[in-house]
Amino acid sequence: MAEREKGAMTVREAGHKGGEKTKERYGEGFYEEIGRKGGKIGGETTKERYGGSFYEDIGHKGGQKVKELIERGKTLRGER
Repeated sequence: MAEREKGAMTVREAGHKGGEKTKERYGEGFYEEIGRKGGKIGGETTKERYGGSFYEDIGHKGGQKVKELIERGKTLRGER
């Protein structure tokens, strides 16, 4: 690994320092708020792109996968 110049920061250290400064300036709730907004915007974009039934479809597929895994686990334990 290359040696750093005296006083130089890694990108990770600079990001951490910037994050701490932002937290001091706006409070911890700031990150929660922007995360919630990002999730809402992303959800609306996905709904526009794939339609309202998209979430229903992926929920059903996920439920079927869980059901399959439970059945497989029962079979492996000899419960069926």
